[in-house]
Formats: sequence, C-alpha cells, structure tokens
Amino acid sequence: MDGIEGEALNGRPLFFCGIGGSGMLPLAQLAKGFGYDVAGSDRSFDQGRTPEKFAWLEANGFTLFPQDGSGITSSEQVLIASAAIEDEVPEVARAKELGCARLSRAELLARFFNDASYPIAVAGTSGKSTVTGMIAWILAEGGYDPTVMNGAVMKNFVGDDNPFASARVGSPRVFVSEVDESDGSIALFKPLIGVLLNVSLDHKSMDELRALFGDFVGAADRAVLNFDDPEARALSRRAKKPQRRMDRKHIHIVSFAVRDQRADITVEPDSIDQSALGIRAAVIDNRSREVFPLILPMPGMHNLSNALAAIAALSAAGMDVKRAVYALRGFKGLARRFDVVGTTPGGVTVIDDFGHNPEKCAATLRTLKATPGRVIAFFQPHGYGPLQQMGEELAATFARELGPEDMTIMCDPVYFGGTVDRSEGSERIVAMIADQGGRAEHIAERDACADRIVELAQEGDRVVVMGARDDTLSTFARSIFERLA
Repeated sequence: MDGIEGEALNGRPLFFCGIGGSGMLPLAQLAKGFGYDVAGSDRSFDQGRTPEKFAWLEANGFTLFPQDGSGITSSEQVLIASAAIEDEVPEVARAKELGCARLSRAELLARFFNDASYPIAVAGTSGKSTVTGMIAWILAEGGYDPTVMNGAVMKNFVGDDNPFASARVGSPRVFVSEVDESDGSIALFKPLIGVLLNVSLDHKSMDELRALFGDFVGAADRAVLNFDDPEARALSRRAKKPQRRMDRKHIHIVSFAVRDQRADITVEPDSIDQSALGIRAAVIDNRSREVFPLILPMPGMHNLSNALAAIAALSAAGMDVKRAVYALRGFKGLARRFDVVGTTPGGVTVIDDFGHNPEKCAATLRTLKATPGRVIAFFQPHGYGPLQQMGEELAATFARELGPEDMTIMCDPVYFGGTVDRSEGSERIVAMIADQGGRAEHIAERDACADRIVELAQEGDRVVVMGARDDTLSTFARSIFERLA
C-alpha cells in the first residue's frame, strides 16, 4: 500500500480503521461533510463498548463493519489508519492484498487543512484543544462559519445533530485545527496562522520538540507565541522575517502572555479575579494601549493564558481584539477539560479531566488548589510507554502540586493489547510520589479505585478523574458522582 496523490483522492471511498477513536471520529465527520463515502471499523464496536456512539454513527450514514477485514472490498478504497497499526490487523492485511492506497489520520487531515484558504493551526504540549475550541467559537460568533478539527468535544457546537462535536463542518475556506507533535505529523501542516502555546516534555525529547515546533513556527505566515513560555519565546527567531522593504509592516509575530507585560496581548496583573467557576481580567493590547474586560466562564490561570492565545490568534487574522474578548463570554468549554460532573448534596464535587502529561496535570491540580478543599486525584495512565517516558515528571507533579491532606490514586495503565513492555507500571509512580512526601495509593483495578474514592470522600472534597485515550473515563467519573450522590 502506497500513498496517494492529492488529486486522485477526490471521490474515492474512505475506510477508517478505528473510526470511533477520538482522533478518527471527527476526521470521519469532516470527510463525510466534504462529500466522501465513509465506512469504518473499530475494536470497541466489536466489543460492545460505548454503543451509543456507534449507534449514532450508523444512524447518520456511516457504514460500520466488524474489524475482520470484511469492509475492505475494492482497490478504489483508501484506508485511513494510524501509522502505528500493525500489518496483522485484518483491514491492513486486506487493503494490502487488494492494493488499496493508505493514508494516516494526519495525512488526510493535512490535505483538508492545507486546501483551505485560511488555515489556522494550534500547536503545543498542552492547551491545544481548548484554544482550538475558543478560536472556533470566536469565529462562529463573528459569522465566519469555520470548519474545525479538534481533539475534544466542543460544548458550544453540541446538538442533536452532532453530539460528538469534536469536529464542525463549515466553510472549507476557514479551517481551524489542533496539530500533533507526538508522531511528528505537525510537519505536514502549512498554516497561515500558527499558534504555539508551550513546549514541554511529553511524547518526545526536548531536542526533538524544539526542532518540530521550530519548523512549525517557520512554516506559518504569522506566528502566535506564548512569551510566558521560555521555549516558545526562544522559537520566535524561527518566525518569518520581512523579505522586502514593502513587507515590513506585515505582521509575522503576535505575542501573548499573562506574566510577561511586554507581550502584544497581556493582562493587568491586579485585575485578575479567580473563582471556582471562572476568571476575570483586564486584557491589554500593548500595540494600541487599549484595555478590554474579559469574563471567562471557566477557571484556572492556564485557561486565562489559553484565552489570550485565542485572542492573539484572531488579532493576527485581522479581527478586532474587542470582538474576540467579548465572544469568549459565551464559551462553554470542552468535554473532559475540567468538566464539572456535579456537586453532591453532601458537598463533594466530581470533575472529569483530560490531564495525562505533567503540564496538563499540573494545570488542573493548580486550578483545584486555588480554591479551598481537599483534592482526591484519580489518575489512569494512558499507556505503559508514556508512563516510562514521563513517569518521573508525573510523580514530581503530583507530589509538588498536592498537599499533605490530598490523595493521589492510580490504577494500572490503559492496555488494549499488543506487545508493549509492561514491566514498569503505576506502582513505580506511586512509590516515587511517596518518596517525595506525597500521599498516593496504587490500586490495580479501576473499579476498586472507585470503591476507595467513595470510602475517602468527605464534604468539601473535589474528586478529579484524570486520563486520556479511554472513552469510558467519563462514564467512570459519572458513576463515582452517582454513588456519592
């Protein structure tokens, strides 16, 4: 199976291997919205997991097959599959047998994205989905009808016609997407506006990340950079420079920062007002010295930074800062991004969160610790490989951000099969947290973790369920809330 020339893709049926995944599902929605015939298979579909999702897909014209190769019937089909999918997977083997072309998820997304006349890409280790959702909402409120590809459900766009609104099909002219550095596919995207939020350890080494993000900044016509992040600020030297005298008024960098008062878009420090429900601040446009009141209905200093990133991105696109600031008053947030499930009559609040790397977890825990109450943090690692890659940093994060009254509970990592090395698991992380003075417990089975959380929870506690790559975590968070309620 080989790649396929861009012009040859038009009109060919697409088959998504793992169509129910958080990355594949929104891309399949976009492909169908753009007029492609879309079918797919998924191991979770075969196992009966998240049946409501697959029922919705079938009801909306997506043809589903068992993951046994039976859906691959013609050499005209293009197989859309992760580059990590093994050759032994029936769809891959059958597509190879028939000579079908194959594209990765990122390759197909990059084709759609690069075809847009106004492509906006959001990159960074943390905050991509939130900033993508914010930019999309501001554009939609402004009447620009954006097409959006996101890694999380955007609550503003959820409806009966799109309950899994991690994608939005709008005008093909304006395309907003988060882009991923973990597999190197960020290099495929050619944005008009490239937003870089931060650079910190996640799936790759820091040297690899600097190279990838530096190339991303250099590829963008206009770079939007977080000057609070030393790594992102250092990459400003990679941004495009005016080539001719007549180009010197063209904007190639728009900076934003909460702390660095020299940035183009920043805030008045004394104006920041945090609560458990949101944050307020006076946004300053240092280029014009204008000030605008921001009312953001989601808590956390990291979300204030995310809001400034979205405002700066739209400013780079030519929108008035005032319009962007005002639109964020109506932003509802994303599913699994500090998503409050509810507060029980007994005063225990349960929160569902996507935190899975050190920076994301730190942001969530800092938000929780900014207001009174004990924290019980449940963490499900999203794989044995990531746990080995960033285990020490994760342990340091939980030990540093939580206090002596708080508790971290970890189950075993997500494992859906395969040959990954499982010799080092969550118990190692829990031991490192304890060595650094934190309170932590390893309980292998997730259901047993729920029992322990219910046993521990008291009035005023905040229980946060954290982890990625597992659609059932939201159900798990709701089940804990229901038991506590």
